[in-house]
Amino acid sequence: MSDIRERNYAHPEVLVSTEWVAQHLNDPNVRIIESNEDPLLYPSGHIPGAVEVDWVRDLNDPLMRDYINKEQFEELMSRIGVTPEMTVVFYGDKNNWWATYAFWVFQLFGHTNAKIMDGGRLKWIKEGRPLTKEVPQYPRTVYKARERDDSKIRAFRDQVLEHIRARKPLVDVRSPEEYRGERLHMPDYPNEGALRGGHIPGAVNVPWSRAVNPEDGTFKSAEELRKIYLEEVGLKPEDDVIVYCRIGERSSHTWFVLKYLLGFEKVRNYDGSWTEWGNMVRVPIER
Repeated sequence: MSDIRERNYAHPEVLVSTEWVAQHLNDPNVRIIESNEDPLLYPSGHIPGAVEVDWVRDLNDPLMRDYINKEQFEELMSRIGVTPEMTVVFYGDKNNWWATYAFWVFQLFGHTNAKIMDGGRLKWIKEGRPLTKEVPQYPRTVYKARERDDSKIRAFRDQVLEHIRARKPLVDVRSPEEYRGERLHMPDYPNEGALRGGHIPGAVNVPWSRAVNPEDGTFKSAEELRKIYLEEVGLKPEDDVIVYCRIGERSSHTWFVLKYLLGFEKVRNYDGSWTEWGNMVRVPIER
């Protein structure tokens, strides 16, 4: 894949290469964060110096279906030794599903000094770069965050209903089988999580995986992405777009693509996604 700077992204600064990460392993102003679906991956070997942020344990409230609050985020950041000035670089499995998800949650608290390692864990390993089982210990910091702001990049069910009424664009990033209502979960996963199958009325289906190169998980160039989202689907960068999947992780990947790589001004992730919509009483579903 070409150099990140050659791909003509709207915000190339949010992506770094595996080479960049390798050169910054000992940079005190950089904290590398691994976020995976599979909780066994990090202890089996990770990038030297990387800390783990688990999407369930660290980012979600243990009782309410919601994210951690300001105080919990401050505690997380203090524990992993991050300051507000520090650059955090996310990477993980599944072509960075959970890395972009963690990146998205960090944006709710205003930690904008954040990047994604292009290609994720798979590319790092394929290149034969070092892994370690040693869990790093960093001096604890005193991190001060702003209150969580859900207004700009997060969507809720009532806003989705308004979107339907206003005929504004909705992007369903799940597999075609899920979109058609034939499955309630991703292929190769058990069918669970929703009582009804189908999609939100008016939503177009653009599987998240179309945005990446299958051989190494790197993001496609801006030109290739524009062909998919602008030419094929008909989205415009000035559109008010809501993206969704099953629980918000695959859609955070597409949110990242639209917002940072293509420069969409208003794109929100509906993290309730199909586990909420497919179980809600008296909301419309299309098949």
